[in-house]
Amino acid sequence: MTRVAVQHFIYSLRPLLLSGLLLALPVHAWAKNVKPDPDGLPPQDVKDLHYGDVLFYFYQDDFFDSITRLLAARELDRLPNTQGEAELLLGGLYLSLGEHVEAGNIFEKLLNTNTSEAVRNKAWFYLGKVWYQRGYLQESERALRQVSDKIQPRISAERYMLLAQLMLREERYDDAIAALNAWHGPPDWTAYAQFNLGVALVRTGRLPQAIAPLDQVGRMDTSSEELLALRDKANLALGFALLQAERAADARPILERVRLDGPYSSKALLGVGWADSALGEFKRALVPWLALRKRNLLDSAVQESYLTVPYAYNRLGASGQAAEFYNSAIDSFDAERQRIDESIEQIRSGTLLDRLLTDDRKDTLTWYWQLKTLPDAPESRYLYQLLASNEFQEGLKNYRELNYMSRNLDNWRESLSAFNDMLDTRQQAYDERVPKTDAVMAATDLDALAKKRVDFESRINEIEKSNEVAALGTPKEQHDWARIKRIDDYLTTHPDDPELADLRERLRLVKGVMYWRMSEGFKARLWNERRSVKELEASLVETQKRAVLVKQARQGMPSNTGAFSVRVTAVNARMDQLQQRLAALSERQNRYLQALAIRQLQAQKQRIEVYQIQARYELAAIYDKAADKATQAKPKAEP
Repeated sequence: MTRVAVQHFIYSLRPLLLSGLLLALPVHAWAKNVKPDPDGLPPQDVKDLHYGDVLFYFYQDDFFDSITRLLAARELDRLPNTQGEAELLLGGLYLSLGEHVEAGNIFEKLLNTNTSEAVRNKAWFYLGKVWYQRGYLQESERALRQVSDKIQPRISAERYMLLAQLMLREERYDDAIAALNAWHGPPDWTAYAQFNLGVALVRTGRLPQAIAPLDQVGRMDTSSEELLALRDKANLALGFALLQAERAADARPILERVRLDGPYSSKALLGVGWADSALGEFKRALVPWLALRKRNLLDSAVQESYLTVPYAYNRLGASGQAAEFYNSAIDSFDAERQRIDESIEQIRSGTLLDRLLTDDRKDTLTWYWQLKTLPDAPESRYLYQLLASNEFQEGLKNYRELNYMSRNLDNWRESLSAFNDMLDTRQQAYDERVPKTDAVMAATDLDALAKKRVDFESRINEIEKSNEVAALGTPKEQHDWARIKRIDDYLTTHPDDPELADLRERLRLVKGVMYWRMSEGFKARLWNERRSVKELEASLVETQKRAVLVKQARQGMPSNTGAFSVRVTAVNARMDQLQQRLAALSERQNRYLQALAIRQLQAQKQRIEVYQIQARYELAAIYDKAADKATQAKPKAEP
């Protein structure tokens, strides 16, 4: 019940996170179908990428990975926009794994007046339930009293019920009675309230007042399996309370209301038999006791029937049948003791927990896990009652969590070996590229290239200033212009030669046409040249930046690789320590659960030994009585 309720609290956080997972969808595609939890926070956009990564695992119920990523993101300060939501989620995740101390610390820091009252009420309520189940009664009461009355009626009813059960476990019966008398809640919770009230009244010696509430629960009409079991339990409690008060006639019809196929039928059959025997109707008492004797001997009520059946025969004067049943009981008890001894030795071999978890295939860590099947082993027949106890289930869950964390560390170790491979590959690539890089850097004179760029820019400025159009002509134009220049120089040296007059006129025309052509494209060519210089300058600046980065990388890469290697080595060492610690804790938990199982078996063995001694004593008494009768019946010898 508690685990399911805590899961409801975890899932009640989801409306807070819903919009963050649906940001990729158009608003109209989902907003109209989303119904926010009226008792939760309103949906908010998830603005932190790393928080979205946490939610990815959270929505797959992989709470351990969610916690791991959330703690890492918080440590690296990657949740600037979702710190409050992240802390609330972290508390819920801790609570889902049963880590109530950490969850309590988070809630105490987080759930203040700035938090929604509805969320604060839910958090404290479920935290109180977890503490109650774990046995931290004072912490549970403190958390439950943090909850205000402004909460859902069902949760409010359960809260008051938990407080009453708390008082019963602390034997504060008067406080529990006062709380239960003032309790009001849904009909299905009323039965629990009435039952607890009746139990509290019985334990304070007020049986007359306890009869009404217990009888009301014992007569309720229901088809719920849970409430049917509660009805049987109420009838059993009231019937045995009346038996202890020596009101056997009143107890018998109440005990007969217990179902024969229910979990309390064996104790009810035993009680019905004792009620008949208390009324002196031993023959009638044999009917339930003989039916009970055919059941599994592991049940304490069945074990007691092995003594009550011959007791009834003996009271009916059938000493022969009584002796026969006592002998049968002694043999059965002796065989059962041997089987218990064998089971204890099997448990001491240290393989009990591994066999219990053999079929546990789900490799996830969650507080809701529970062992439901037992292995086919000799000792399994004795462990059903033990597995029904919260103490063993919690201990087995802790052992499973230790194994899970050990496997998780092994997986992380494999990841670290991958990091080592990455560092080795990086170092190898560095060693291969450094010579080539050094050669390129040595062959590249960046200062000379920078000087050439300045010279180019100066030359362009001179060309523009002097309007030297031929300087920007095409190679052919420059070649032709050079020829014209040479011819012109020749003609200049022969100014008076009449034979050159015609050549001088043609040269003037050709020179003018060519100059006009080059002058027409001069500005465009000048702009292109300036653009080329700017591009050259940008490329040179980028080259200089890359050269600086290459130098920095060449200098920093060995130290960076070394730092990463040191960190990986440190993490490996820490994981070795954690593995050793986990191994030690697992061994301690294994021994604890083995001791718990052995203690359970030894208690059964001790009870059987007591019954066996009683059977031997009663059998000896029958033999002594028979011997006395034989002696008395034997005629005395004449003097």
